[in-house]
Amino acid sequence: MKYRYKRFGQDVLRPVIPVELEHDGMVLRYEALVDSGADMCIFPGEIGDLLGIEVERGIVKSVTGVTGVLQSYYIHPVSIRIGEVSVSIDVGFLPHMTDFGYGVLGQNGFFDLFKVTFDLQKEEVELDKYS
Repeated sequence: MKYRYKRFGQDVLRPVIPVELEHDGMVLRYEALVDSGADMCIFPGEIGDLLGIEVERGIVKSVTGVTGVLQSYYIHPVSIRIGEVSVSIDVGFLPHMTDFGYGVLGQNGFFDLFKVTFDLQKEEVELDKYS
């Protein structure tokens, strides 16, 4: 599967791809940054709310982002569809993340399932599901 990088303004290209999150029959299409620096997949808490998840009842963990601020997020099992591939993974939901604009696909739950090839010159990211 190949996805075009998304352009933000004139100077910023990012590997942001469409995904579908599913929980208990609720399906939500959203965008996520393919982020090799992220430990796991994290989405805004509001996305969990829209999926009918009681976000703060999940397993609580903490993360420090580029701002250096320690924040709590909550882990829940969901299904995620990328292209024609659907897998069940644990996702972190981080309250007040919506200002970032999209979720992140990280090492656990994404890079451990897909071979990822970044090609900035072609402005595309290619994903191949591991067997």
